[in-house]
Parts: sequence; structure tokens; C-alpha cells
Amino acid sequence: MTTPQTLHIGLDDTDSKKGGCTTYLTAVLVEELKKFKVEFIDYPGLIRLNPNVPWKTRGNGALNLRFTYSSKYEEKIKQTAIALWEKHSAVNEKGTDPGIVLYKGAEIPAELTDFSKKAQTTIVTLKEAMALIRKVGAEALGYNTCRGIIGALAAIGETLQSDYTYELIAYRTPENLGTKRRVDEESIFEMDKQTQPFTFNNVDWEKKRVIITPRGPDPIFFGIRGETPQIVKQAFQLVKTLEPVERWVIFRSNQGTDAHLKPVEKLNQLEPYCSVIAKGTVFQNPRIVPVRHVIFPIKDETAQVDCAAYEPTGDLRKIARELLVDDEIEAYGAVHKATLSKPVTVNLEKIRILELAQQSKTQNPLCPNCQKRLKSMGRNQGFRCEKCGGKYPDLKKAETPLPRMLKRGLYVTSTRSQRHLTKPLRRYGQEKSGFTAEGLNDCWHFES
Repeated sequence: MTTPQTLHIGLDDTDSKKGGCTTYLTAVLVEELKKFKVEFIDYPGLIRLNPNVPWKTRGNGALNLRFTYSSKYEEKIKQTAIALWEKHSAVNEKGTDPGIVLYKGAEIPAELTDFSKKAQTTIVTLKEAMALIRKVGAEALGYNTCRGIIGALAAIGETLQSDYTYELIAYRTPENLGTKRRVDEESIFEMDKQTQPFTFNNVDWEKKRVIITPRGPDPIFFGIRGETPQIVKQAFQLVKTLEPVERWVIFRSNQGTDAHLKPVEKLNQLEPYCSVIAKGTVFQNPRIVPVRHVIFPIKDETAQVDCAAYEPTGDLRKIARELLVDDEIEAYGAVHKATLSKPVTVNLEKIRILELAQQSKTQNPLCPNCQKRLKSMGRNQGFRCEKCGGKYPDLKKAETPLPRMLKRGLYVTSTRSQRHLTKPLRRYGQEKSGFTAEGLNDCWHFES
């Protein structure tokens, strides 16, 4: 009896702006691999990488599959995976640079995990990826610039031993591609009510808008994100569809975990194309540009940068407008490099208010006898009371504290503008640590 082998397949950048989807390729591949009696040791992995890379197609997501198999099927498994990857890759479309990586081994080397973490927070190069592929003995194929190899390798390296979530993605039948998705929207609002707080980003309650259904020509019908495979499956069954579902699959993911955010100690450490958590003190009151976006500068002893809350951030923009000079905050967001017209800017996803400056107003003192507000007798000449006639040359103006509408705490951008990786408020307190491959949900993908 032969010992089962373990294979990890990474996939990335098979889609284009005109259609396609790497998650769909993964769903099809899951079904095809069952023919070779593979045993999946994890749910398919949907790994979102650095959302700030300038060449991403849409959500910058890469995929992985992990399974054991009999060595007699190895060549057929590899041939099937490569053939499907080629079939579903939009290689003739501008900006599509597909990659596939295959790695054999029961354990993921630490170098691969480190590479994946780096790919989630900053820019990595194809040269780095290829050097690591050679070092660990993986196999890789790519088309065009082959940049998809970077994401495919990073997907293999991310084993999601820290926080993670799940997403059930349902797909459309071919005849409906390119048309408006038909679904009973009221059932989605009801699903959100019934499954909260264990699902998230189903709807935008502020705008009363469904956000689980994309609008592009890709084959995704809708995707439901949540804390467990069971809850996303339950939510799926609560949605009333008005067109057929071709297939569906549950993914394990780093979505909604803030995996892209990297704390920095000082503002002079901010790097373009990274997402950061940075502390600073507001040193000018926020301004509105041109009429909807809120910009305010923060500083520390090393540098000063702008923070921007754009109109789609909704309530976060309203919070930013209320900040005052000397408020101390943590800014969460993507760093954009300086230009001739503006400094380094953090595009805000979240604001944590650490300390609020005391706001006050200066007033003339009250009359000690009748408590009426006194009138000034001139500069440095004191005050007099118009009611009782008293004069008080030694009294000074009084500082009266004013209440702040803001409170200390964390404020997050509106649901409709949250990135895939942004952790929503609903998830705080539900973070996970560690994962065992035992006991995958009995029914985690479509089976014809």
C-alpha cells in the first residue's frame, strides 16, 4: 500500500476586466479532482493579497487547493489542473498574467509563509517568487508577464493559522453571464438579520443596498461571508434566487481580517502601496475638498502626512470632519506617495480616536452679586455689571469647556466601501487562531 502524497496548487490572475474568475476555475477544479479520489485536507483557500498593487485586476485574490492523493494519479492530476488553468485563463486580454504553482509536501516551509505575509502587505517581485520556487522545489507555469505566479505562490504559503473567515460563492449559468443578477433582495436583508453577527458585509443598511452580488460580467452570482462553514451554508439557503445556480463552493479566507494592515512606529516609515496603522496628532482642522472629501494632516516627531476620508466612506467621513487640532488618532489605510501637488496621503479605512483635545470658549465672567454676565470696561480695565453697577477691575475672562460630539474608539468606513480584507465592526471579538484539517463540512461544494 502506497503512502498518500500531499499536493498544494496555487492559482492567480486568470480573469480579465471582461470576465472570468479564478474562484470559478477553482470550483470546477474541485469537482474534476474528485475523479482521482483526492482527499481535501482544507477548504479551498481564497487569499486576498495587497489591495494596493497598481496592476491588480479586481480584488487581487489568489486561490489554493490542498489534498492528498495516490501517487498513481499524480500525472493525471497535474495535467488536469494545468489544462483547466489554461482553458479558463484570459491570456489574450491586456493585463491578464495568469500563474499556477504546484508544491508537493505535507508541510509548508516557513519561507513560503513569510513570502505570503509579505505579498499581503507590500510589493514583491517575480524574481523573488522564482528564487523561492527553485529553493523549495515547486513547479510553476505562467503566461504573458507571469506575474500571476507571485499570487499563486503566496496563496500556497498562506495556511491561515491566524484569523480567518469563510465565503460561500454561488455561480451563474452561462446563458445569464453579462446580465443583471436576479435575486429577491428582501430575502438578503432578512438573511442578514437572521445570521448576524456571524455573517458580514451582506447589505449596506445605510443606503439600503445589497452588496453580495457583483455587477460585472464575471460568473459569480453572489458571495456570503461569515465565521463558519455552517453559517454561510445556512445563509445561502435563506437567499431566494430568481435564476438558476450552476454550482457553489465554500472557501476559507483571510477576508475581513485586516491581514493587509501593517503597524508602523513612526510616520516617516510609511511606504507607498502599503496599508498601515499609524499614530499621529491632528495639527490642522479638517478641510473639505472639493465639497465631499475630507482631508486632514497628522504629524509626529518624524514627519507629517495627510489623511483622506473620501465621500464613499460614509460615516467615516462624518467622523473625520469632527476632528480638531491636537486630537490623537490611529489612521488605518493605504499609503499613496507624494506628488508635486500633495504630500504622502493615507486613504482611510478606519480611524481609532485615542485622545480628544479639550474644546472650550472664552467668556466674560459672571457678576459675583447678581450672576449676570459682565461687560468689559476696556482692555486690561476689568469688568462692570450693567444690572447692579458693580465694577471688578481684577476679574479675568473665563474658559468654559465645551462637550465634544466624538467619543474615543474605533470608527470604520461604510460597508459599501470596505475592501475585501477590511475587518468590519461586526467581526470584532470573533477572531480565530489555529485551524485543524479534521472534519471538513460534509457538504461544502456542489456535487452533480
